[in-house]
Amino acid sequence: MASCGSTTLVSTPVENIDTLPSKIMELTDAEKQRWAQADLVQDTLPGISLDRAYAFLGKRKGATVVVAVLDSGIDLDHNDLDDVIWTNKGEKAGNGKDDDGNGYVDDIHGYNFLGESYNEQLESARMLRLQLGDAATRAKAQAEIDAELPKAQQNKAQYTQILAAVKQADAAVKKELNQSSYTKEDLARITKAEMQQSVGILKQMFLYGDSIEEVLEEIEFGVQYFTEQANYNYNVQWDGRAVVGDNPYDFNDRGYGNGDPSNRHEDEMHGTHVAGIIAAERNNGIGVDGVAKNVQIMSIRAVPNGDEYDKDIALGIRYAVDNGARIINCSFGKSFSPNAEWVYEAIQYAASKDVLIVHAAGNDSHNIDDSSNPNYPNDHRFGTQEIANNVITIGSLAPEYGPEMLSVFSNYGARNVDLFAPGSDIYSTVPGSEYDYSDGTSMAAPAVSGVAALIRSYYPKLSAVQVKQILMQSGLTTKTELLVPGQNGKTARFNEVAKSGKMLNAYNALLLADQVSKGKASLALSAK
Repeated sequence: MASCGSTTLVSTPVENIDTLPSKIMELTDAEKQRWAQADLVQDTLPGISLDRAYAFLGKRKGATVVVAVLDSGIDLDHNDLDDVIWTNKGEKAGNGKDDDGNGYVDDIHGYNFLGESYNEQLESARMLRLQLGDAATRAKAQAEIDAELPKAQQNKAQYTQILAAVKQADAAVKKELNQSSYTKEDLARITKAEMQQSVGILKQMFLYGDSIEEVLEEIEFGVQYFTEQANYNYNVQWDGRAVVGDNPYDFNDRGYGNGDPSNRHEDEMHGTHVAGIIAAERNNGIGVDGVAKNVQIMSIRAVPNGDEYDKDIALGIRYAVDNGARIINCSFGKSFSPNAEWVYEAIQYAASKDVLIVHAAGNDSHNIDDSSNPNYPNDHRFGTQEIANNVITIGSLAPEYGPEMLSVFSNYGARNVDLFAPGSDIYSTVPGSEYDYSDGTSMAAPAVSGVAALIRSYYPKLSAVQVKQILMQSGLTTKTELLVPGQNGKTARFNEVAKSGKMLNAYNALLLADQVSKGKASLALSAK
Protein backbone atom coordinates (compact mmCIF):
# COMPACT_ATOMS: atom_id res chain seq x y z
CA MET A 1 0.00 0.00 0.00
CA ALA A 2 1.42 3.36 -0.95
CA SER A 3 1.28 6.40 1.28
CA CYS A 4 0.11 9.79 0.18
CA GLY A 5 3.45 11.36 1.04
CA SER A 6 7.10 10.74 0.33
CA THR A 7 7.35 7.45 2.23
CA THR A 8 5.80 4.15 1.28
CA LEU A 9 4.90 1.04 3.19
CA VAL A 10 7.34 -1.77 2.62
CA SER A 11 5.62 -4.35 0.44
CA THR A 12 6.69 -7.79 -0.63
CA PRO A 13 6.72 -8.01 -4.42
CA VAL A 14 8.64 -10.97 -5.74
CA GLU A 15 11.57 -8.87 -6.80
CA ASN A 16 12.45 -7.34 -3.43
CA ILE A 17 11.70 -9.93 -0.76
CA ASP A 18 10.52 -13.27 -2.04
CA THR A 19 13.72 -13.65 -4.05
CA LEU A 20 15.94 -12.78 -1.09
CA PRO A 21 18.12 -15.62 0.19
CA SER A 22 17.59 -16.94 3.68
CA LYS A 23 20.17 -16.20 6.33
CA ILE A 24 22.44 -19.17 5.66
CA MET A 25 25.35 -18.25 7.93
CA GLU A 26 25.05 -19.14 11.61
CA LEU A 27 23.98 -16.13 13.64
CA THR A 28 26.47 -14.53 16.00
CA ASP A 29 25.54 -14.23 19.68
CA ALA A 30 24.65 -10.57 19.14
CA GLU A 31 22.47 -11.43 16.13
CA LYS A 32 20.72 -14.21 18.07
CA GLN A 33 19.89 -11.83 20.87
CA ARG A 34 18.39 -9.20 18.54
CA TRP A 35 17.02 -11.21 15.63
CA ALA A 36 13.41 -10.41 16.57
CA GLN A 37 14.09 -6.71 16.03
CA ALA A 38 15.92 -7.22 12.72
CA ASP A 39 14.79 -6.01 9.31
CA LEU A 40 13.55 -8.53 6.76
CA VAL A 41 14.92 -6.68 3.74
CA GLN A 42 18.30 -5.77 5.22
CA ASP A 43 18.94 -8.84 7.38
CA THR A 44 16.83 -11.55 5.68
CA LEU A 45 15.44 -12.42 9.10
CA PRO A 46 11.70 -12.12 9.83
CA GLY A 47 12.15 -9.49 12.54
CA ILE A 48 9.99 -6.43 13.10
CA SER A 49 12.22 -3.70 11.54
CA LEU A 50 12.52 -1.88 14.86
CA ASP A 51 15.57 0.25 14.06
CA ARG A 52 13.84 1.58 10.95
CA ALA A 53 10.78 2.34 13.06
CA TYR A 54 12.80 4.43 15.50
CA ALA A 55 14.61 6.15 12.65
CA PHE A 56 11.20 7.16 11.29
CA LEU A 57 10.15 8.55 14.69
CA GLY A 58 13.36 10.56 14.94
CA LYS A 59 13.51 12.90 17.91
CA ARG A 60 9.77 13.22 18.40
CA LYS A 61 8.51 12.74 21.95
CA GLY A 62 5.63 10.43 22.67
CA ALA A 63 3.11 10.14 25.48
CA THR A 64 3.47 7.57 28.25
CA VAL A 65 1.47 4.39 27.72
CA VAL A 66 0.62 1.93 30.49
CA VAL A 67 0.86 -1.71 29.38
CA ALA A 68 -0.52 -4.31 31.76
CA VAL A 69 1.29 -7.64 31.82
CA LEU A 70 -1.31 -10.16 32.97
CA ASP A 71 1.03 -13.04 33.70
CA SER A 72 3.17 -14.62 36.38
CA GLY A 73 4.92 -12.30 38.83
CA ILE A 74 7.55 -9.87 37.55
CA ASP A 75 10.97 -9.10 39.03
CA LEU A 76 10.14 -5.48 39.81
CA ASP A 77 13.76 -4.74 40.80
CA HIS A 78 15.38 -6.06 37.63
CA ASN A 79 18.11 -3.67 36.50
CA ASP A 80 16.57 -3.45 33.03
CA LEU A 81 12.98 -3.02 34.23
CA ASP A 82 13.01 -1.04 37.47
CA ASP A 83 12.67 2.32 35.70
CA VAL A 84 9.71 1.24 33.56
CA ILE A 85 7.48 -0.26 36.25
CA TRP A 86 4.12 1.48 36.71
CA THR A 87 3.46 3.11 40.08
CA ASN A 88 -0.02 3.78 41.43
CA LYS A 89 0.37 7.36 42.66
CA GLY A 90 -2.89 7.21 44.55
CA GLU A 91 -1.72 4.44 46.87
CA LYS A 92 0.60 4.67 49.89
CA ALA A 93 2.91 1.70 50.24
CA GLY A 94 2.60 -0.66 53.16
CA ASN A 95 -0.13 1.03 55.20
CA GLY A 96 -2.65 -1.77 54.71
CA LYS A 97 -5.24 0.62 53.33
CA ASP A 98 -7.00 1.09 50.01
CA ASP A 99 -5.94 4.73 49.72
CA ASP A 100 -7.29 5.36 46.22
CA GLY A 101 -10.53 3.47 46.75
CA ASN A 102 -10.08 1.18 43.78
CA GLY A 103 -10.91 -1.92 45.81
CA TYR A 104 -7.31 -3.14 46.16
CA VAL A 105 -5.01 -2.62 49.13
CA ASP A 106 -1.37 -1.50 48.68
CA ASP A 107 -1.45 -2.04 44.92
CA ILE A 108 1.64 0.07 44.26
CA HIS A 109 2.83 -1.61 41.05
CA GLY A 110 -0.18 -3.72 40.19
CA TYR A 111 -1.92 -6.59 41.94
CA ASN A 112 -1.35 -10.23 42.85
CA PHE A 113 -4.45 -12.37 42.40
CA LEU A 114 -2.56 -15.55 43.26
CA GLY A 115 -1.52 -14.65 46.79
CA GLU A 116 1.33 -16.96 47.76
CA SER A 117 0.21 -19.82 45.48
CA TYR A 118 2.33 -20.98 42.55
CA ASN A 119 2.08 -24.66 41.53
CA GLU A 120 -1.35 -25.39 40.09
CA GLN A 121 -3.43 -27.98 38.31
CA LEU A 122 -4.49 -27.71 34.72
CA GLU A 123 -8.16 -26.87 34.39
CA SER A 124 -8.95 -30.43 33.29
CA ALA A 125 -7.68 -31.79 36.62
CA ARG A 126 -9.55 -29.12 38.60
CA MET A 127 -12.78 -29.90 36.76
CA LEU A 128 -12.50 -33.55 37.70
CA ARG A 129 -11.60 -32.82 41.32
CA LEU A 130 -14.50 -30.41 41.75
CA GLN A 131 -16.91 -32.03 39.24
CA LEU A 132 -17.25 -28.85 37.19
CA GLY A 133 -18.91 -28.62 33.79
CA ASP A 134 -21.30 -30.95 32.05
CA ALA A 135 -20.75 -34.67 31.58
CA ALA A 136 -19.42 -34.32 28.04
CA THR A 137 -16.84 -31.70 29.03
CA ARG A 138 -15.73 -33.74 32.05
CA ALA A 139 -15.31 -36.74 29.77
CA LYS A 140 -12.93 -34.71 27.60
CA ALA A 141 -11.08 -33.58 30.72
CA GLN A 142 -10.81 -37.19 31.90
CA ALA A 143 -9.47 -38.25 28.51
CA GLU A 144 -6.75 -35.59 28.74
CA ILE A 145 -5.71 -36.71 32.22
CA ASP A 146 -5.78 -40.40 31.23
CA ALA A 147 -3.52 -39.65 28.26
CA GLU A 148 -1.10 -37.16 29.78
CA LEU A 149 -0.59 -38.19 33.42
CA PRO A 150 1.01 -41.58 32.59
CA LYS A 151 3.32 -39.83 30.09
CA ALA A 152 4.39 -37.32 32.70
CA GLN A 153 5.02 -40.03 35.28
CA GLN A 154 6.99 -42.13 32.80
CA ASN A 155 9.07 -39.16 31.63
CA LYS A 156 9.73 -38.11 35.21
CA ALA A 157 11.07 -41.58 36.03
CA GLN A 158 13.12 -41.77 32.82
CA TYR A 159 14.73 -38.35 33.23
CA THR A 160 15.47 -39.06 36.89
CA GLN A 161 17.20 -42.31 35.91
CA ILE A 162 19.20 -40.62 33.14
CA LEU A 163 20.25 -37.82 35.48
CA ALA A 164 21.56 -40.28 38.06
CA ALA A 165 23.52 -42.24 35.42
CA VAL A 166 25.09 -39.13 33.88
CA LYS A 167 26.03 -37.68 37.26
CA GLN A 168 27.65 -40.97 38.26
CA ALA A 169 29.56 -41.22 34.97
CA ASP A 170 30.61 -37.57 35.19
CA ALA A 171 32.01 -38.03 38.70
CA ALA A 172 33.90 -41.18 37.68
CA VAL A 173 35.52 -39.53 34.65
CA LYS A 174 36.51 -36.42 36.59
CA LYS A 175 38.18 -38.63 39.18
CA GLU A 176 39.93 -40.71 36.53
CA LEU A 177 41.23 -37.64 34.68
CA ASN A 178 41.83 -35.67 37.87
CA GLN A 179 40.13 -32.73 36.11
CA SER A 180 37.14 -30.57 37.00
CA SER A 181 36.01 -30.51 33.36
CA TYR A 182 36.78 -32.41 30.17
CA THR A 183 36.16 -32.60 26.44
CA LYS A 184 35.17 -35.33 24.00
CA GLU A 185 38.87 -35.64 23.17
CA ASP A 186 39.67 -36.26 26.84
CA LEU A 187 37.12 -39.09 26.89
CA ALA A 188 38.82 -40.72 23.92
CA ARG A 189 42.06 -40.98 25.92
CA ILE A 190 40.47 -43.16 28.59
CA THR A 191 41.25 -46.81 27.81
CA LYS A 192 40.56 -48.64 31.08
CA ALA A 193 37.95 -51.34 30.56
CA GLU A 194 36.13 -50.54 33.80
CA MET A 195 35.63 -46.94 32.62
CA GLN A 196 34.07 -47.69 29.26
CA GLN A 197 30.46 -47.71 30.47
CA SER A 198 30.89 -44.21 31.91
CA VAL A 199 32.75 -43.06 28.80
CA GLY A 200 29.98 -44.44 26.57
CA ILE A 201 27.25 -42.63 28.51
CA LEU A 202 29.11 -39.33 28.33
CA LYS A 203 29.97 -39.67 24.65
CA GLN A 204 26.27 -40.09 23.98
CA MET A 205 25.49 -37.01 26.09
CA PHE A 206 27.92 -34.91 24.04
CA LEU A 207 25.49 -35.39 21.14
CA TYR A 208 23.05 -33.14 23.03
CA GLY A 209 25.34 -30.31 24.13
CA ASP A 210 28.79 -28.78 23.96
CA SER A 211 29.57 -29.68 27.56
CA ILE A 212 28.34 -32.17 30.14
CA GLU A 213 27.48 -29.25 32.44
CA GLU A 214 25.12 -27.95 29.74
CA VAL A 215 23.58 -31.39 29.24
CA LEU A 216 23.10 -31.90 32.99
CA GLU A 217 21.30 -28.58 33.17
CA GLU A 218 18.94 -29.69 30.40
CA ILE A 219 18.27 -33.04 32.07
CA GLU A 220 17.64 -31.36 35.42
CA PHE A 221 15.17 -29.05 33.72
CA GLY A 222 13.43 -32.12 32.27
CA VAL A 223 13.20 -33.73 35.70
CA GLN A 224 11.68 -30.55 37.13
CA TYR A 225 9.28 -30.09 34.20
CA PHE A 226 7.86 -33.62 34.30
CA THR A 227 7.83 -33.69 38.10
CA GLU A 228 5.65 -30.58 38.11
CA GLN A 229 3.37 -32.10 35.49
CA ALA A 230 2.99 -35.35 37.45
CA ASN A 231 2.77 -33.84 40.94
CA TYR A 232 0.70 -30.73 40.19
CA ASN A 233 -0.60 -30.07 36.66
CA TYR A 234 -2.21 -33.47 35.97
CA ASN A 235 -2.66 -34.54 39.60
CA VAL A 236 -6.41 -34.58 40.24
CA GLN A 237 -5.87 -34.60 44.02
CA TRP A 238 -3.68 -31.49 44.20
CA ASP A 239 -5.21 -28.25 45.48
CA GLY A 240 -2.88 -25.34 44.82
CA ARG A 241 -5.51 -22.71 45.60
CA ALA A 242 -6.11 -23.49 49.25
CA VAL A 243 -3.41 -21.07 50.41
CA VAL A 244 -5.18 -18.17 48.67
CA GLY A 245 -8.32 -18.59 50.75
CA ASP A 246 -11.02 -17.65 48.23
CA ASN A 247 -13.50 -19.67 46.23
CA PRO A 248 -12.13 -19.24 42.67
CA TYR A 249 -15.47 -20.33 41.22
CA ASP A 250 -17.44 -17.60 43.00
CA PHE A 251 -17.03 -14.33 41.10
CA ASN A 252 -18.38 -12.33 44.03
CA ASP A 253 -15.78 -13.69 46.46
CA ARG A 254 -13.37 -10.75 46.27
CA GLY A 255 -10.74 -9.21 48.52
CA TYR A 256 -8.26 -12.04 48.09
CA GLY A 257 -4.65 -11.80 46.96
CA ASN A 258 -2.33 -8.93 47.84
CA GLY A 259 -0.60 -5.86 46.44
CA ASP A 260 2.77 -7.49 45.71
CA PRO A 261 2.82 -8.78 42.09
CA SER A 262 6.49 -9.76 42.11
CA ASN A 263 7.65 -13.29 41.29
CA ARG A 264 7.61 -15.73 44.20
CA HIS A 265 9.98 -18.39 42.85
CA GLU A 266 13.34 -18.28 41.10
CA ASP A 267 11.90 -20.23 38.18
CA GLU A 268 8.82 -17.99 37.97
CA MET A 269 10.30 -16.13 35.03
CA HIS A 270 7.56 -15.91 32.42
CA GLY A 271 6.17 -12.48 33.33
CA THR A 272 9.64 -10.96 33.65
CA HIS A 273 10.60 -12.27 30.21
CA VAL A 274 7.41 -10.90 28.66
CA ALA A 275 7.86 -7.50 30.32
CA GLY A 276 11.41 -7.23 28.97
CA ILE A 277 10.30 -7.90 25.40
CA ILE A 278 7.78 -5.08 25.65
CA ALA A 279 9.74 -2.42 27.47
CA ALA A 280 13.18 -3.31 28.85
CA GLU A 281 14.99 -0.01 29.29
CA ARG A 282 16.32 1.11 25.94
CA ASN A 283 19.86 2.34 25.27
CA ASN A 284 21.02 1.97 28.87
CA GLY A 285 24.10 -0.05 27.91
CA ILE A 286 23.03 -3.27 29.60
CA GLY A 287 21.07 -6.38 28.73
CA VAL A 288 18.40 -5.95 26.09
CA ASP A 289 16.34 -3.18 24.54
CA GLY A 290 12.59 -3.58 24.75
CA VAL A 291 10.42 -2.85 21.74
CA ALA A 292 8.81 0.29 23.15
CA LYS A 293 9.92 3.38 24.98
CA ASN A 294 7.52 5.64 26.88
CA VAL A 295 5.97 2.58 28.53
CA GLN A 296 5.08 1.82 32.12
CA ILE A 297 4.58 -1.89 32.90
CA MET A 298 1.67 -2.69 35.23
CA SER A 299 2.31 -6.09 36.81
CA ILE A 300 -0.76 -8.26 37.37
CA ARG A 301 0.13 -11.66 38.83
CA ALA A 302 -2.64 -14.02 37.73
CA VAL A 303 -0.97 -16.91 35.87
CA PRO A 304 0.38 -19.74 38.06
CA ASN A 305 2.54 -22.73 37.20
CA GLY A 306 -0.48 -24.45 35.72
CA ASP A 307 -3.73 -23.14 34.26
CA GLU A 308 -5.01 -19.70 35.20
CA TYR A 309 -8.41 -19.29 36.85
CA ASP A 310 -11.15 -17.54 34.88
CA LYS A 311 -11.97 -15.34 37.86
CA ASP A 312 -8.39 -14.08 38.18
CA ILE A 313 -8.19 -13.29 34.47
CA ALA A 314 -11.54 -11.50 34.40
CA LEU A 315 -10.71 -9.44 37.48
CA GLY A 316 -7.17 -8.83 36.19
CA ILE A 317 -8.48 -7.40 32.92
CA ARG A 318 -10.91 -5.17 34.80
CA TYR A 319 -8.16 -4.04 37.20
CA ALA A 320 -5.91 -3.10 34.27
CA VAL A 321 -8.68 -1.17 32.53
CA ASP A 322 -9.80 0.68 35.65
CA ASN A 323 -6.26 1.68 36.58
CA GLY A 324 -5.18 3.20 33.30
CA ALA A 325 -3.77 0.45 31.08
CA ARG A 326 -4.27 1.08 27.37
CA ILE A 327 -2.88 -2.32 26.33
CA ILE A 328 -3.12 -5.65 28.14
CA ASN A 329 -0.67 -8.40 27.20
CA CYS A 330 -2.18 -11.88 27.72
CA SER A 331 0.51 -14.52 27.14
CA PHE A 332 -1.44 -17.50 28.44
CA GLY A 333 -4.18 -19.90 27.43
CA LYS A 334 -5.87 -23.19 28.18
CA SER A 335 -8.16 -25.82 26.69
CA PHE A 336 -10.98 -25.76 29.28
CA SER A 337 -12.72 -22.72 30.75
CA PRO A 338 -15.68 -23.47 33.04
CA ASN A 339 -16.41 -19.76 33.61
CA ALA A 340 -15.47 -18.36 30.21
CA GLU A 341 -18.38 -15.88 30.35
CA TRP A 342 -16.62 -13.93 33.11
CA VAL A 343 -13.67 -13.43 30.77
CA TYR A 344 -15.85 -12.62 27.74
CA GLU A 345 -17.58 -9.91 29.77
CA ALA A 346 -14.22 -8.51 30.89
CA ILE A 347 -13.03 -8.41 27.27
CA GLN A 348 -16.15 -6.50 26.28
CA TYR A 349 -15.62 -4.15 29.23
CA ALA A 350 -12.08 -3.48 27.99
CA ALA A 351 -13.46 -2.81 24.51
CA SER A 352 -15.93 -0.30 25.92
CA LYS A 353 -13.01 1.55 27.51
CA ASP A 354 -10.84 1.52 24.35
CA VAL A 355 -8.25 -0.95 25.68
CA LEU A 356 -6.40 -3.29 23.31
CA ILE A 357 -5.87 -6.91 24.37
CA VAL A 358 -2.96 -8.82 22.81
CA HIS A 359 -3.32 -12.59 23.22
CA ALA A 360 -0.88 -15.40 22.51
CA ALA A 361 -2.36 -18.03 20.16
CA GLY A 362 -0.92 -21.03 22.04
CA ASN A 363 1.81 -23.60 21.57
CA ASP A 364 0.08 -26.85 20.59
CA SER A 365 0.73 -26.78 16.81
CA HIS A 366 -3.04 -26.71 16.41
CA ASN A 367 -5.42 -25.10 13.98
CA ILE A 368 -7.55 -23.15 16.45
CA ASP A 369 -10.20 -22.52 13.81
CA ASP A 370 -11.10 -26.17 14.44
CA SER A 371 -13.60 -26.37 17.31
CA SER A 372 -11.99 -29.63 18.44
CA ASN A 373 -8.95 -27.54 19.45
CA PRO A 374 -10.54 -25.12 21.95
CA ASN A 375 -8.34 -22.26 23.07
CA TYR A 376 -9.26 -19.88 25.89
CA PRO A 377 -9.57 -16.98 26.26
CA ASN A 378 -10.84 -16.01 22.84
CA ASP A 379 -12.97 -13.30 21.30
CA HIS A 380 -15.44 -15.42 19.36
CA ARG A 381 -17.17 -17.90 21.69
CA PHE A 382 -16.50 -20.45 18.92
CA GLY A 383 -18.93 -18.70 16.60
CA THR A 384 -18.42 -16.90 13.31
CA GLN A 385 -18.62 -13.41 14.82
CA GLU A 386 -16.20 -11.84 17.29
CA ILE A 387 -17.73 -10.59 20.54
CA ALA A 388 -15.48 -7.51 20.47
CA ASN A 389 -12.97 -5.97 18.10
CA ASN A 390 -10.22 -5.13 20.61
CA VAL A 391 -8.46 -8.51 20.78
CA ILE A 392 -5.55 -9.42 18.49
CA THR A 393 -4.30 -13.02 18.61
CA ILE A 394 -0.68 -13.74 17.76
CA GLY A 395 1.19 -16.72 16.31
CA SER A 396 4.95 -17.25 16.47
CA LEU A 397 7.76 -16.91 13.93
CA ALA A 398 11.16 -18.62 13.97
CA PRO A 399 14.45 -16.88 13.03
CA GLU A 400 14.53 -18.22 9.50
CA TYR A 401 12.93 -16.50 6.53
CA GLY A 402 11.46 -19.05 4.15
CA PRO A 403 9.31 -22.19 4.34
CA GLU A 404 10.30 -22.91 7.96
CA MET A 405 9.38 -19.43 9.18
CA LEU A 406 6.45 -20.52 11.37
CA SER A 407 7.56 -21.79 14.77
CA VAL A 408 7.01 -25.55 14.95
CA PHE A 409 4.96 -25.18 18.15
CA SER A 410 2.73 -22.29 17.09
CA ASN A 411 -1.02 -22.52 16.83
CA TYR A 412 -2.50 -21.03 13.67
CA GLY A 413 -5.83 -20.30 12.03
CA ALA A 414 -7.04 -18.29 9.06
CA ARG A 415 -9.95 -17.01 11.14
CA ASN A 416 -8.74 -16.95 14.76
CA VAL A 417 -5.03 -16.06 14.56
CA ASP A 418 -4.65 -12.48 13.41
CA LEU A 419 -0.93 -11.94 12.94
CA PHE A 420 2.46 -13.60 13.41
CA ALA A 421 5.47 -12.14 15.24
CA PRO A 422 8.88 -13.38 16.43
CA GLY A 423 8.51 -15.97 19.20
CA SER A 424 11.29 -18.58 18.88
CA ASP A 425 14.65 -18.13 20.61
CA ILE A 426 13.79 -14.77 22.14
CA TYR A 427 16.35 -13.21 24.49
CA SER A 428 14.94 -11.13 27.32
CA THR A 429 14.97 -10.37 31.02
CA VAL A 430 14.58 -13.06 33.69
CA PRO A 431 14.52 -12.73 37.50
CA GLY A 432 17.67 -11.75 39.38
CA SER A 433 18.69 -9.10 36.84
CA GLU A 434 19.64 -11.91 34.44
CA TYR A 435 18.79 -12.68 30.81
CA ASP A 436 17.90 -15.85 28.94
CA TYR A 437 16.22 -17.26 25.85
CA SER A 438 12.66 -18.54 25.75
CA ASP A 439 10.20 -19.73 23.10
CA GLY A 440 6.48 -19.48 22.60
CA THR A 441 3.61 -17.47 21.27
CA SER A 442 3.97 -15.98 24.76
CA MET A 443 7.08 -14.24 23.41
CA ALA A 444 5.41 -13.22 20.13
CA ALA A 445 2.47 -11.43 21.79
CA PRO A 446 4.63 -8.92 23.73
CA ALA A 447 6.42 -7.92 20.53
CA VAL A 448 3.01 -6.89 19.22
CA SER A 449 2.15 -5.21 22.53
CA GLY A 450 5.36 -3.21 22.23
CA VAL A 451 4.56 -1.99 18.72
CA ALA A 452 1.00 -1.24 19.78
CA ALA A 453 2.43 0.84 22.64
CA LEU A 454 4.58 2.79 20.20
CA ILE A 455 1.52 3.55 18.10
CA ARG A 456 -0.53 4.63 21.12
CA SER A 457 2.39 6.73 22.39
CA TYR A 458 2.96 8.71 19.19
CA TYR A 459 -0.59 8.61 17.84
CA PRO A 460 -2.70 8.66 21.03
CA LYS A 461 -5.94 9.60 19.28
CA LEU A 462 -6.07 6.27 17.43
CA SER A 463 -8.53 3.82 18.98
CA ALA A 464 -7.79 0.27 20.05
CA VAL A 465 -9.75 -0.98 17.05
CA GLN A 466 -7.69 1.21 14.72
CA VAL A 467 -4.41 0.07 16.31
CA LYS A 468 -5.42 -3.56 15.87
CA GLN A 469 -6.23 -3.03 12.22
CA ILE A 470 -3.03 -1.04 11.62
CA LEU A 471 -0.97 -3.89 13.04
CA MET A 472 -2.72 -6.40 10.80
CA GLN A 473 -2.92 -4.28 7.67
CA SER A 474 0.67 -3.01 7.78
CA GLY A 475 2.43 -6.34 8.21
CA LEU A 476 4.61 -8.03 5.62
CA THR A 477 3.56 -11.11 3.71
CA THR A 478 5.29 -13.60 1.47
CA LYS A 479 4.35 -15.77 -1.48
CA THR A 480 6.46 -18.60 -0.08
CA GLU A 481 4.57 -21.75 0.88
CA LEU A 482 5.01 -22.21 4.64
CA LEU A 483 5.37 -25.46 6.55
CA VAL A 484 2.30 -25.77 8.77
CA PRO A 485 3.12 -26.60 12.42
CA GLY A 486 2.34 -30.17 13.38
CA GLN A 487 1.22 -31.19 9.89
CA ASN A 488 4.15 -33.41 8.80
CA GLY A 489 5.35 -31.41 5.84
CA LYS A 490 2.05 -29.90 4.70
CA THR A 491 2.43 -26.36 3.39
CA ALA A 492 0.07 -23.41 3.19
CA ARG A 493 0.00 -19.80 2.10
CA PHE A 494 0.30 -17.17 4.81
CA ASN A 495 -3.37 -16.20 4.50
CA GLU A 496 -4.32 -19.82 5.25
CA VAL A 497 -2.65 -19.72 8.69
CA ALA A 498 -3.42 -16.13 9.74
CA LYS A 499 -6.34 -13.80 9.19
CA SER A 500 -4.11 -10.97 7.99
CA GLY A 501 -1.78 -13.32 6.11
CA LYS A 502 1.05 -11.22 7.52
CA MET A 503 3.86 -10.84 10.04
CA LEU A 504 4.41 -7.88 12.34
CA ASN A 505 6.43 -4.93 11.01
CA ALA A 506 6.97 -2.00 13.38
CA TYR A 507 8.22 0.35 10.66
CA ASN A 508 5.20 -0.22 8.43
CA ALA A 509 2.85 0.03 11.41
CA LEU A 510 4.14 3.49 12.33
CA LEU A 511 4.01 4.66 8.72
CA LEU A 512 0.40 3.56 8.41
CA ALA A 513 -0.49 5.00 11.83
CA ASP A 514 1.00 8.31 10.75
CA GLN A 515 -1.03 8.30 7.52
CA VAL A 516 -4.27 7.32 9.24
CA SER A 517 -3.83 9.95 11.93
CA LYS A 518 -3.41 12.61 9.23
CA GLY A 519 -6.39 11.40 7.21
CA LYS A 520 -4.17 10.26 4.34
CA ALA A 521 -5.06 6.57 4.56
CA SER A 522 -8.10 4.57 5.56
CA LEU A 523 -8.44 1.23 7.27
CA ALA A 524 -10.50 -1.81 6.36
CA LEU A 525 -12.23 -1.96 9.74
CA SER A 526 -13.89 -5.27 9.08
CA ALA A 527 -11.91 -7.45 11.45
CA LYS A 528 -15.00 -8.99 13.05
